[in-house]
Amino acid sequence: MTRRASFRHWWIGIAFAVPQIILIFTFFYWPAGQAVYWSLTLQQPWGGGNTWVGLDNFRQILSDPLYWNSIVRSTVFAGISTALAMGIALVLAVLVDRELAGSKFYRVVMIWPYGIAAPALALAFRFMMAPEAGFLSFVNQIWPGLWDPALDGGDAMASVIVAFSWKYVGYDFVFFLAALQGIPKALTEAAALDGAGWLRRLRDIQLPLLTPTVFFLLVIDITESFQDSFGIVDVMTSGGPARATELMVYKIYFDGFKGLDYSGAAAQSIILMLLIVALTIVQFRFVERRVHYK
Repeated sequence: MTRRASFRHWWIGIAFAVPQIILIFTFFYWPAGQAVYWSLTLQQPWGGGNTWVGLDNFRQILSDPLYWNSIVRSTVFAGISTALAMGIALVLAVLVDRELAGSKFYRVVMIWPYGIAAPALALAFRFMMAPEAGFLSFVNQIWPGLWDPALDGGDAMASVIVAFSWKYVGYDFVFFLAALQGIPKALTEAAALDGAGWLRRLRDIQLPLLTPTVFFLLVIDITESFQDSFGIVDVMTSGGPARATELMVYKIYFDGFKGLDYSGAAAQSIILMLLIVALTIVQFRFVERRVHYK
């Protein structure tokens, strides 16, 4: 029987909870409440107060084709970047778990990308992928004009996806490696004695036992791809060319801080939050059915 923690005085538990409650209210509930209020009002020019307009901001946004284009781009970006990050991280984790030569060194090095700030990472990738001076300039010397993120929207989106995926490979790698090392060695050793190769052991034993980790990272990576891509997009492409990389989170910043449409930007942030919640519910409703917790 599990014993519950108890305090001699009723106020001790409250004293422990109050700092956390203050932090949550200050940095989550209060800003969220302000965003909801701004999304339902229209700010007057020159700080003249807010006028109640109800759902007009949402109607205007949802009738804008440019906003729907940003939703499509964000969905494509989230799907491709999540698949790349998780796929590469899983391969690297499997190789390190097999304890190949230099695996201990790789185990440390591979988690470094996640610790790099997004703007610094974006600046490095912007240089490496520059058509005139970066790594891909060699490709342009062979096929002139093949790669130009400044003019080609597809190239720009590809460069942003690669940079974002590279950052989250380290994050996913840590969880995959921990999950692989948590699998009892007796299972894989018994399969090896029965003649199963490493690929067969990976497919029939390790991958099914990794499904809780895969599901967790799927939820986290998709959520982060919708809200944590701003720094990379801002430094690398600024939403261009011709809005080709204007994701939902960047459009909120652009419309709010550059277009000075604070009410519209607040409404967009509410839509983004609802979209992330909906995607998370869908994943828990349908994807979790394939997860093996035992």
